[in-house]
Amino acid sequence: MAGLDYDYCIIGGGIVGLATAMAVQRREPGARLILLEKEQAPAMHQTGHNSGVIHAGVYYQPGSLKARLCREGAEATKAFCRQKSIRFEECGKLLVATDALEMQRMVDLAARAERNEIRFEPLSRDRLKAREPEIAGLGALFVPATGIVDYAQVCRAMAEEVRAAGGILQFGATVSAIHEEDAAVVVQAGEHVVRAGRLVACAGLQSDRLARLAGLAINHRIVPFRGEYYTLPKSRSDIVRHLIYPIPDPDLPFLGVHLTRMIDGSVTVGPNAVLGFAREGYRKGSVNLPDVTEMIRFPGFWSVLRRNWRSGLDEMLGSLSRRRYLEKCRKYCPSLTLADLGRPGAGIRAQAVLRDGTLVHDFLFIGTERMLHVCNAPSPAATSAIPIANMIVDRLFEGRFKAA
Repeated sequence: MAGLDYDYCIIGGGIVGLATAMAVQRREPGARLILLEKEQAPAMHQTGHNSGVIHAGVYYQPGSLKARLCREGAEATKAFCRQKSIRFEECGKLLVATDALEMQRMVDLAARAERNEIRFEPLSRDRLKAREPEIAGLGALFVPATGIVDYAQVCRAMAEEVRAAGGILQFGATVSAIHEEDAAVVVQAGEHVVRAGRLVACAGLQSDRLARLAGLAINHRIVPFRGEYYTLPKSRSDIVRHLIYPIPDPDLPFLGVHLTRMIDGSVTVGPNAVLGFAREGYRKGSVNLPDVTEMIRFPGFWSVLRRNWRSGLDEMLGSLSRRRYLEKCRKYCPSLTLADLGRPGAGIRAQAVLRDGTLVHDFLFIGTERMLHVCNAPSPAATSAIPIANMIVDRLFEGRFKAA
């Protein structure tokens, strides 16, 4: 790689990009590496706006890549936190069934958890009440390994490790051009021109745009979904001791409204899942006209809308009406009132959608001889970031850069 500025260029300062930079350095000590991030700090988008949960991996198909990466990722995340003295807590999760259908789904979920080798404990109504007096349900599954952490703090520690190993972190560097040559990839980012032997793009909400900017033919677009939540007042922060989740509906792509303990001691209720009109618009009512225009011109968007309009309408009505939103929360926690729905917040999920309207629930990599674009890193990407990064680096060092 003589004459190149860097051996590796990573685009994206979220948890997957930073974990990938760390993994490269651990695999090839002394490698010349630069990470480009358009914001002024790491973890400013999906990573910094998520629920902070270290997932155990209950939901995923046994034997699947997602199940394995989640299980490995939970262990790796906790180990990294211990190494860096980052506070985390294994508070455990309760998956609560509130009707007969959910009780049957809970039986199926327990079988899946067992096959995924995840420790759990079934709870009767009385035992659920003893654990969580404020929570109403016919029964529950208790998953003790589920934890909580501040992923932005995890990212800051990763960034420091990358710097300490000689990597360059360039913030405020918006990528405007990517050109692949025979011996290098040339990246224009503001005033910076970077030539690197290999490029990995972990651009999250902008991943499809970076792939097209690099001249790659793609069959998908990112459709943003807002997850809106409320923070309970401090006087209600002791309302639950665990994370309270619904039994998921297998026909829906999102987990539904739940109560989440945060590592700072607060408790949130939510999120819902409503269509976003701005990829990076966290304020309620945010609209970005270029984002909307691109979305409505994509045929896959209209296919998703046709297939999911009922659930989408229900979510939108909940977004517009605090009282309707409250009713979803009261399904598990009937003591909640409108006054308890305190400070609002939102995260935005980058959902890759194919041209035929299929929601991409698995990993999607697109690449060439010198570039690999992570176009979809499905939930729980934060939990799984360290093994995802190892998988990316395996592709680098095994010469499998051109990915399907």
